[in-house]
Amino acid sequence: MNKFIQFGEKVDGYDIPVLNEREIRAAAGLFFLATYTSLMFIAFDGNFVMLKYVISLFLLDLLIRVFINPRFAPSLVLGRLIVRNQVPEYVGAPQKRFAWSIGVVLSGTMFYLFLIVNAFSPITALVCFICLCFLFFEASFGICLGCLAYPLFFKKTVQHCPGEVCEPQHRQAIQKVSAGQLAMLALFIALPILASFFLHEHFSKAPHAMFKFSNTAKTK
Repeated sequence: MNKFIQFGEKVDGYDIPVLNEREIRAAAGLFFLATYTSLMFIAFDGNFVMLKYVISLFLLDLLIRVFINPRFAPSLVLGRLIVRNQVPEYVGAPQKRFAWSIGVVLSGTMFYLFLIVNAFSPITALVCFICLCFLFFEASFGICLGCLAYPLFFKKTVQHCPGEVCEPQHRQAIQKVSAGQLAMLALFIALPILASFFLHEHFSKAPHAMFKFSNTAKTK
């Protein structure tokens, strides 16, 4: 029987508690979308209300993950429902707990400054940017930035990383990048830079309505 308060789950074939990376990425994507949307409200309307709600929920979710049980964290429950038809990708729980502890500190700082002090500053902007980077890298690339710092504080060997990046391995042919691919990437990056010099005036023109409708109603 699983205990209510624990971190990670026991899975046959794994000697340490593990978590499902797929549901973690799903949860990170949800919080990234919520945070980014709330920042758009601030940028275009000066409205901080949504961000305060997101920060509160994010902090509560992380506290449940770290101090109670990730199985009961609302974002991970929703993430599990979203990816329940996908084969689980197991990752070691210890490094995830360390990374989420960093998240508790960051979101706790944001909670104090935004909801208790009710003020914003370059500090809140920086912390928010760091949180967005953590969420974006986790959701988009499966890279846990907080996990990368785990070996700096603990001498234990990191096990079962996403994509098994912590295990020595040789890249397969499909993972290698050729000179032609790098050249195409460089060209793709150069195109918008060149366009800003030669096509900026054209791109700056406001688009016109393709279909025009008369506002004047004909009356008999």
